Amino acid sequence: MMPQRITIVGGGTAGWMAANLLAHHWREQPIDITLVESPDIGIIGVGEGSTPSLKRFFEDLGISESQWMSRCKATYKVNIQFSGWSPNSGVHSYSHPFISQLDTFSERPFQVNCYTRRLGLDVQTDPAKFLFNGWLAKHNLQPNTPEHFPFNIEYGYHFDSGLLGQFLCEHSQTLGVKHLQRKIEHINQHPDGSIASLQCDNGEMIDGDMFVDCTGFQSLLLQKTLNVPFNSFKDNLFNDAAVVFPTHTDDNQPVETKATALSNGWAWRIPLTHRTGNGYVFSRDFITPDQAEHEFRQHLGLLDSDIEARHLQMNVGQVSQHWYKNCIGLGLSQGFIEPLEATALHLVQTSVERFIDEYEAGHFSNKRQDNYNKIMTDTFERVRDYIVAHYKLNTRDDSEYWIANRNNEHISRPLLELLDVWFRRGDLTQHLREHGSESHFNATSWHCLLSGYGAYPPLALNQPGTGDLYIDNDLESFFRRCLLNFGTSLNG
Repeated sequence: MMPQRITIVGGGTAGWMAANLLAHHWREQPIDITLVESPDIGIIGVGEGSTPSLKRFFEDLGISESQWMSRCKATYKVNIQFSGWSPNSGVHSYSHPFISQLDTFSERPFQVNCYTRRLGLDVQTDPAKFLFNGWLAKHNLQPNTPEHFPFNIEYGYHFDSGLLGQFLCEHSQTLGVKHLQRKIEHINQHPDGSIASLQCDNGEMIDGDMFVDCTGFQSLLLQKTLNVPFNSFKDNLFNDAAVVFPTHTDDNQPVETKATALSNGWAWRIPLTHRTGNGYVFSRDFITPDQAEHEFRQHLGLLDSDIEARHLQMNVGQVSQHWYKNCIGLGLSQGFIEPLEATALHLVQTSVERFIDEYEAGHFSNKRQDNYNKIMTDTFERVRDYIVAHYKLNTRDDSEYWIANRNNEHISRPLLELLDVWFRRGDLTQHLREHGSESHFNATSWHCLLSGYGAYPPLALNQPGTGDLYIDNDLESFFRRCLLNFGTSLNG
């Protein structure tokens, strides 16, 4: 194999995650990795949440929680609580707990009960009662598994994204990654159009064989230089902006993210050890940024506060090719799906891991490029479908925004087929298995969403009073006894 030079353009969490994964995986290979970032770009440091894949990321790198969590003001996350999304179904709030090994005993009863309820029978279908992380969230217990407890508990984190980027920057350099702070003035290309080098304002030229674009929404390499088209999801997902600001940390930090529906979007609440991150994601087609900020301050009881708000814009969609010529896009450069289920870093991690597999399988060439692009495009589309379902299934009538989302007909065929199976009382688990559409969100996740929204027919007049597997399997007692193995919450 010829020596390879991989040049990552742009830092941030996406760039430094890529640098660490590539350097760690190819530590025995003759591969040089350089990350170039502009010294003029400040650190935003927005409070961010993750899925359990971030736990695996640190485990793969051999980084313990004690090494990074305090540095990044991180807390544990076992659940996402959704409030106010489907009030007319009688459901004020519901939970989407992360799924753990312990749920092997309860996932099937949960899915069967959901089917039974679709037949009109009155049985328990609350996701938080069937999945152990729902119990941890309710009792605000941290998910660290005691040595004597024989099941693995999956969980994610809340963290300061700016601090996480700094930590990963330092760690990557212990793996041999070269860090350069340079302002790029021009991108030089080979005759075939592929990227040859970066021309810096100090006259320096930075070469590479493979380039990774982590330059955010501007997508300096993939979109601006290589002219890879961007496919917007605007018809599917209306939200295109956010207003964010921090508040004081909670005295008793919850182990869950809260997503509360507001008039023209939704608000997140993310607990960190030093503050609470707050954001309102909305659509500028239905509300102005100033109106959104006023509503959000009112929602948080901060109308008279002098806390400065920061306004952000989002470009929701994905590039037509995630890997083109000798460049791959990561993070915002490749695409963005709004942060409702905290999938941003999961998609970055998945993209890097898949690139490693395909690049190696193609003997460090572009041979597997088409396969990579097909997989990543499908991955983004299936995540999009899960997020779209949150809006399509809403039962709010308090604004044109929510009504337009519910009436939106621009949804994909896979999502239409999935919803058809559910409402026709088919086997959703079998459908997902047969169509290979589980992606990041498996059958249990879909049952959490659909059941959480109360997407059921009216109850039948005659109720047999039997057949509730939650009661028959005595799951309440089972989980209550499992909880005895977990101490009080000392999040972070």
